[in-house]
Amino acid sequence: MWRDIMSEKFLPIGRRSFVMGAAAAVAASAIPSAMAADKPAQSNLEKYAAPKNPALPKSTMKLDLSRTALVVIDPQIDFMSPKGKAWPMTGESVTEQNLVPNLLRLFKAAKAANMTVAISPHWYWGTDHHWKIQAPVEAMQHDMKLFDDRKNELDVAGFENSGSDFMPEFKPYIMDGKTFLCSPHKLYGPQVNDLNLQLRKQLVDQVILTGMLANLCVESHMRELLEQGFEVAVVRDAVAGPKLPEGDGYLAAIINYRFMANAVWTTDEVVAMMEGKS
Repeated sequence: MWRDIMSEKFLPIGRRSFVMGAAAAVAASAIPSAMAADKPAQSNLEKYAAPKNPALPKSTMKLDLSRTALVVIDPQIDFMSPKGKAWPMTGESVTEQNLVPNLLRLFKAAKAANMTVAISPHWYWGTDHHWKIQAPVEAMQHDMKLFDDRKNELDVAGFENSGSDFMPEFKPYIMDGKTFLCSPHKLYGPQVNDLNLQLRKQLVDQVILTGMLANLCVESHMRELLEQGFEVAVVRDAVAGPKLPEGDGYLAAIINYRFMANAVWTTDEVVAMMEGKS
């Protein structure tokens, strides 16, 4: 089961990083903890860097804030907090990308620019756990009871501060009465929720995409929005992915972003655009 994999393959180093695999854990124990925390991050950030000599043409996307939305996927405790159920598989990437502080900057800048902001959350109800067809990640999420703190759509008992709830840092921006809180997506993409409708009703045709999981929900949203005719930019350090023996979700995602997204930007670049400095 996934719990056995987590316990054997991912060992936490405080709140900052994870050492992957038994061999890595042994090696890390032989060096100071600061080096153990820093070395994987440095190595991975190099691995994730854009190619020095790209073959694909440069992005031509130019933001028009009057028709642009910041879309944040799954900004919830279970994915983004050390208190969350998925932290053993997401924590390293969340930390490497400085995800929560970067998202906070994007929320602040988008609100200051009076931009459309939309949340595409991930919630399960009791009946969802009885699906007769499940792929591996679905089965794992149900086994972990991710986003499973409500009995049904109308029952919010036990929701506040649970793993299903939004990160507390983001709540002032999500619950301000202006952010579009969409119905939940159940697998990965927005095909079954109202994100597309809400964006079209605001005359939005450009999307700045952020959140989690990089190779699952974020990538699926990107693909569907592109197919629906939106211009989509992904903020590369405002997304994070799972790390499992099967692979590095962030690495899988960043490659596809480069191939398909209209632009792949950093938080610094996007904030500057929102502030009219670029």
